[in-house]
Amino acid sequence: MQYFLDNIGLILVACLSGAMFFWAHFGNRLRGVKEASCSEALQLINHKNAIVVDVREPQEFKDGHILNSKNIPLGKLKERIGELERYREQPIVVICRTSNRSNSGCAQLGKQGFSQAYLLRGGIVAWTKSGLPLEK
Repeated sequence: MQYFLDNIGLILVACLSGAMFFWAHFGNRLRGVKEASCSEALQLINHKNAIVVDVREPQEFKDGHILNSKNIPLGKLKERIGELERYREQPIVVICRTSNRSNSGCAQLGKQGFSQAYLLRGGIVAWTKSGLPLEK
């Protein structure tokens, strides 16, 4: 017992670190967000007729985006969800710069009943690092 009391700070740091590790690796799954790598996203786009929804701001979108992607900024996704209604049964790949905003976008789509919403892991940054093209 004395050991525990003497090392409470280190024990708390270890527990917090473990919780952060768990959340980083399993948090999206717990929230119902599916992830796709760049190659998986390409498969969804090319073989499953997935639509790509870019949740970045319009200026970021103009700087470069995936071919045929639809720009709906994250802040306007709730009010513009009707634009995606016809794609409800298709896969939707949601992207942003690094996948932080697209994480929220996927969660919103999931709550609205879009069961095939996928987060592009790493976002546009990962897409360009993979050597995949952008349209300007």
